[in-house]
Amino acid sequence: MSIQAMDHITVLARDVDATKAFYIGLLGFTDGPRPPFDFPGAWLYLGDHAVLHIVAGGPLPDPPAGVLDHVAFSASNLGEMVSRLKTHKIDYVLRRRAGDGPWQLFCQDPNGAKVELDFSADEAAPAAT
Repeated sequence: MSIQAMDHITVLARDVDATKAFYIGLLGFTDGPRPPFDFPGAWLYLGDHAVLHIVAGGPLPDPPAGVLDHVAFSASNLGEMVSRLKTHKIDYVLRRRAGDGPWQLFCQDPNGAKVELDFSADEAAPAAT
């Protein structure tokens, strides 16, 4: 036996609709089929794979972050993403890995989960505002 790939992550949510709005409306995931569990939630897809499971209906840990620090996704179009975050008044930190490395953008979803978006080093720096 060997590990082949990561299948999905699960985010505990206070508000399923707000969490879906963040991941679908802001980051471009799509809503898709989910088994008929007896608790509220959603499965969000990248392509044909449900990579993000949202679970609601129970308490969230306090503080919300546990031993896992963040989840990271490959992304493209850094300038557009920065504009979206600004439009939605979502705080973010943008940095570049040492030298001319890839861009790393960090923000939090509505539940306090830290999300990293990695953009190619070839992408231009976003316009300053």
